[in-house]
Amino acid sequence: MGTKEEFFAHIDKGYTTKGDFIIMGAGMQNGEAVTNAFVKIPLKTLNRHGLIAGATGTGKTKTLQVLAENLSDKGIPVLLMDLKGDLSGIAEPSPGHPKIDERHQKIGIPFEPKNFPVEILSLSEQDGVKLRATVSEFGPVLLSRILDLTVTQEGIVAVVFKYCDDNKLPLLDLKDFKKVLQYATGEGKKEFQSNYGRISTSSTGTILRKIIELEQQGAELFFGEKSFEVDDLTRIDENGKGYINIIRLTDIQDRPKLFSTFMLSLLAEIYATFPEQGDSDRPELILFIDEAHLIFKEASKALLEQIESIVKLIRSKGIGLYFVTQNPTDVPNEVLSQLGLKVQHALRAFTARDRKAIKLTAENYPESPYYDTKEVLTSLGIGEALISALDEKGRPTPLAATLLRAPMSRMDVLTDSELKAVIDNSKLVKKYGEVIDRESAYEILNEKIEKAEAAADKEKEKATTSRSRTSSRRSTRQNPVIKVLTSATFIRGVLGVLKKVMR
Repeated sequence: MGTKEEFFAHIDKGYTTKGDFIIMGAGMQNGEAVTNAFVKIPLKTLNRHGLIAGATGTGKTKTLQVLAENLSDKGIPVLLMDLKGDLSGIAEPSPGHPKIDERHQKIGIPFEPKNFPVEILSLSEQDGVKLRATVSEFGPVLLSRILDLTVTQEGIVAVVFKYCDDNKLPLLDLKDFKKVLQYATGEGKKEFQSNYGRISTSSTGTILRKIIELEQQGAELFFGEKSFEVDDLTRIDENGKGYINIIRLTDIQDRPKLFSTFMLSLLAEIYATFPEQGDSDRPELILFIDEAHLIFKEASKALLEQIESIVKLIRSKGIGLYFVTQNPTDVPNEVLSQLGLKVQHALRAFTARDRKAIKLTAENYPESPYYDTKEVLTSLGIGEALISALDEKGRPTPLAATLLRAPMSRMDVLTDSELKAVIDNSKLVKKYGEVIDRESAYEILNEKIEKAEAAADKEKEKATTSRSRTSSRRSTRQNPVIKVLTSATFIRGVLGVLKKVMR
């Protein structure tokens, strides 16, 4: 196993960096922290993505909080998904505690309580900066992936987008998209068929049902204007700290479709907007996706492929993605293989399936002369984790069981008044607070249909009036037989005949 000095040299050499870094804690040998044996993460490799995993109650959220705080301190903006509602305390400094001081003394770094600039964002009716995007910004491919459509149905979605582009019909929200679909097989059937080919009513019906399913999870709040500009995620405050943007998702845990829709649209927008950066000395933005299994659990094969593609490509934009979940097996292997930093908290072995998962997890980490990885995974305490990162040359660092530092901010939620103060002081709340419902495809097509119906009614009325006049003219003409029978000459003749008969 080696002496404490040998272990210190092993960790110190493996985690030496030339550039700036974040200290996660101190390496542990035989269950005890080795003071000043710092486990450091180079800023240069933070865009190589990462994983924070572990059983419930082992400290995953606090690790996320530590990373977010230190990134903000380095002037790097952060986006957090807060599904449990316990991350808003980052806006207030930690009250401190003797146990925190004791922990930091073992690690070898002083504890300094701090607060950080926070922006509260919302996907639902909760208070905060409203996150919205238009249907047009999604585009036909991404929308089809979200709705899990067949190839034929994807073609119809593409035709709808093409028709709207050709006719300058803005697709802003879902009611716009539904209206065009209904128009394509209703009043506008001939127009669509002549220009784009026949569209099946059964296919449009299926697409409409899937849109309604998405609406039932609250998507109508997300689709629309004013669209959120992703550049607003990269703000730095007057003290040089990066903003920590917290998306409150406490009320959408049972709506995974909306969650995955938002995440995929956000990643696609960031990838399309941010410039190529390559390997720089620091990332532009770090995203933490808590309860990551919600994205992958309900995702179709096509959606998974889209996510995997973005994870592979977005690194070059200076963006780091960090998945937080209970078990690494929650994340697909194709995504897991792209993750450079792994912070593994304790796993519990209650069943045969749990033991199998622990064995698989242990195989994801480099071998170490100081640890039996499978044994360590089940014996780690709260606030302890196995860490494997990448050095500045992209090589895996030595596996280190680590006593993690404590968060500098409050490890609890904000009070209602504190939360209100953060939201009231936000510039972005004012910017995105107004709901805009400008004229779009829904209103334009309704107007077009109304004009067509009015014109049709006018033609019908005109035709009815014409028939009435014709009928009237016919009724005023006297029948020739009647004309003869009622003429004076005929009557006199008849009377003359009668007189002769009488005589």
